[in-house]
This record gives sequence, structure tokens and C-alpha cells, in this order.
Amino acid sequence: MAIFTNKISKKYDGQLALDEVSLDLKKGEIVGLLGPNGAGKSTLMKILTGYIPADDGYAKICDLDCSKQSLAVRKLIGYLPENNPLYDDMYVHEFLKFVADIYGSPYSKIEDRLEKLGLQEESHKKIKQLSKGYQQRVGLAAALVHDPDVLILDEPTTGLDPNQLVEIRKLIRAIGKNKTVLLSTHIMQEVEALCDRVIFIKKGKIVRECSIETFTKNGESLEEAFYKATK
Repeated sequence: MAIFTNKISKKYDGQLALDEVSLDLKKGEIVGLLGPNGAGKSTLMKILTGYIPADDGYAKICDLDCSKQSLAVRKLIGYLPENNPLYDDMYVHEFLKFVADIYGSPYSKIEDRLEKLGLQEESHKKIKQLSKGYQQRVGLAAALVHDPDVLILDEPTTGLDPNQLVEIRKLIRAIGKNKTVLLSTHIMQEVEALCDRVIFIKKGKIVRECSIETFTKNGESLEEAFYKATK
């Protein structure tokens, strides 16, 4: 499995943020993580990326333990956090070189990422000069610069206009053919357009999990399913 967790739990100040969450994602699969604010989506992603440890259970990326082999795991992951932290005073091209250096990745991949994300004309601007939508593209380019096996995207299309949405969705869909993608979003249409499978999470627990095809066959809308699962 590309992403695997076994009954991981996490508490913050005694409050349960994740409650025995188990999941498995295969290579070439795009999975959407849906849940209301505070459901545990970002906490789950931080555990998978090695930013915080689980209190109980364990998580693996490509058979590597996220806690015990954290540095090795991070080399396999492209991570776009919800708030997309960037160095505003760096130029786009300079920033991507900086990220590539961290991963020991060749600069040759930078031009490809700039082209695919429509950033070539912006590459010699400072990040703080870019619109929020273009800054989101820079964050996604940084997540992809080392050609990771697994992509973990927390609200990846925040701040994008309708045209940018279409372009980024096409890119994520293409990436997902030979990588594993876990993304969280509040946009139902995004899940329908991108994902093979959806996982509903509420109060730190997985409450439903099924393929997008299931909704098509049953005539059930994703909005209805989300409401029923998380009300």
C-alpha cells in the first residue's frame, strides 16, 4: 500500500482529534478526504507527513513507518499544507531551487513544474507579488519538484479562479495516474471531478468510505451523502 494507517489516534490537550483511523490507498489512486471543520483531516495529514506523531497506532508510506523513518518518508511525499507557507521575499524560481536543494533533486525538473503549472511568466517575480491563486500554484510546484511517489494536498485549490481550477484539476488527475494522491477539500465538485474514492470523517472517526462510482450508480449526490454521514 502507498498509504496505510492502522488505528491511529491523536489527542490535543486531552481532546480526541483522531479516533482509531485506519485506511489504505493504492498507487495510482486519488482519494478525497471530506469532513467538517475540526473533523481531523489536517491532523491525519500531519501524521502521514511526519510533522507530528500519532499517540496510538501507526502509519506507513510505501511500507516505511511515518514515526520511526520520518526523514525517509518525507523524501517520498509532496505535501501542500492548508496555509501554504512560502518565503514571500524569494523569487519563484529561486524558491523552487531552494526546495529542490532540500530534497537533493536536480534542477532539471523545475522548468517542467513551472510549465505544467503555468508559472513560467511568473518565475522571475517575488512570491509576494503574486496573486493568491498563483501562490497556490507555487506551493503545488514545490510539492512536486522532487517527483514524489505520494502527494498529500490540504485544500489544494484554495484561492484559484474558475480557469485555474480546471487547469489544476487536470494536473492533479494526470499526476494521480502513477502516484497516490490524498486530498482534503470542502468543494464537492472537486471530489467528483478528481477522486476515485471518498472518505468521510467526523469527530476524528471515519464514518463512511466508498468509490465515486457508487454515488453514480445509486443516484445519490455527494452533498446528500456528506450530510447524512457528518450531521
